[in-house]
Amino acid sequence: MADRSGIFAGDDPFEIARQWLSQAEKTEQNDANAGALATVDADGMPNVRIVLLKDIEDDGLVFFTNYNSRKGQELISAGSAAFNMHWKSLGRQIRVRGSVAKVSATVSDEYYQTRALGSRIGAWASQQSAPLISKSQLVKTVALATAKHGTNPQRPEFWGGFKIMPIEFEFWANGEFRLHDRFRWSRENLKEIWNIQRLNP
Repeated sequence: MADRSGIFAGDDPFEIARQWLSQAEKTEQNDANAGALATVDADGMPNVRIVLLKDIEDDGLVFFTNYNSRKGQELISAGSAAFNMHWKSLGRQIRVRGSVAKVSATVSDEYYQTRALGSRIGAWASQQSAPLISKSQLVKTVALATAKHGTNPQRPEFWGGFKIMPIEFEFWANGEFRLHDRFRWSRENLKEIWNIQRLNP
């Protein structure tokens, strides 16, 4: 058993992640829930971009996007992804790797209805990742979507949530002279128990 204590203590990596995120929300200036999502395309070429994590459930990390976007299609095609959250104010980061699946339509509907009206209309108007002739064209599309869907738009079928179900977590904390603390939680599949190892910095 790795010699874990303090901020690394606990038997559930999802709970540790929730605690770290909660602490970061008190210290980070903007978007403490922002993280880098890494995917690969059909040719194995990697892509990475920032997304906003919306929930840490007991079995996975949830975020939302356009299913037809490049990231959406790569997630659907590969069925796996990596995710990294870094908080400079705390000197900590969390790395995750695992399988990916869409969340239920009900969960996506519920979250969609909590978004600002402009964001809900924007989900209809933006063909995310597709080429755009001009910003004015997007503004026109938003106006058309507003006229069509009104003040209570329903969630587009092409927009919703994904859940990353980890087979690996890494919790990292900054150390003096770059002697960082790193603990990796890993398992062969989602039904296995976690193996915990301390890693060299």
